[in-house]
Amino acid sequence: MNWDHIKADWEIVKGKAKSKWGKLTDDDLKLVGGKWDELVGRVRHHYGYEKDHAEKEVDDFLRKV
Repeated sequence: MNWDHIKADWEIVKGKAKSKWGKLTDDDLKLVGGKWDELVGRVRHHYGYEKDHAEKEVDDFLRKV
């Protein structure tokens, strides 16, 4: 699934993101709003990942969605 599809279906995908990254709050996911860079930033913030690690986590997640 490409990012355009993710943005269009964000209401569905955000539940899966919340399951994967339980530290993300509903407010975080609302602010992400289907934006890849925002999701990477929120994952980095809550999990303390380096940028490359967070990007890989998000990309791996998207491949599985």
